Amino acid sequence: MTDHAPIGVGDDLPGKPTSASRTTLSHIMTAGDTNLLGTVHGGVIMKLVDDAAGAVAGRHSGGPAVTASMDEMAFLSPVRVGDLVHVHAQVNWTGRTSMEIGVRVMAERWNESTPAQQVGSAYLVFAAVDADGKPRTVPPVLPDSERNERRFKEAQIRRTHRLARRRAIKELRAQEPDAS
Repeated sequence: MTDHAPIGVGDDLPGKPTSASRTTLSHIMTAGDTNLLGTVHGGVIMKLVDDAAGAVAGRHSGGPAVTASMDEMAFLSPVRVGDLVHVHAQVNWTGRTSMEIGVRVMAERWNESTPAQQVGSAYLVFAAVDADGKPRTVPPVLPDSERNERRFKEAQIRRTHRLARRRAIKELRAQEPDAS
């Protein structure tokens, strides 16, 4: 299969283990990353999350992938200037053309030897696309541990909820009289 095969062509792609595309992005936070409260702006963290997830999605799918959604972005504690932030990302689940990427954000003081603390987490859905921006198939993810099997099952639940929410909103909007 080429990177630009249409949906349905090459659907028998061999699976890849979770560990094959897992990545960590590390970045030291500086004064330019701060918000008005003097802590690191949530948008800066969200960009790092999207960057790490995008790298994982591209690695797993073997080509371009675009962010389709981000949900359950949780900020657990503030990040400060001088923190070394580690963004860990991996594929949790795959469909035919989309992938859920789980991301965990850790922070530690750049000049201390204390363990990193979790400061955030998120789930993102990426869609694999060809050069024309059309969906393309992705290899199935093969969970390679009990923990990754659990993450796969949890991702299926989140997908079911996302689809149900989208369907319910469309049905509600279809009931509205035409706003003229």
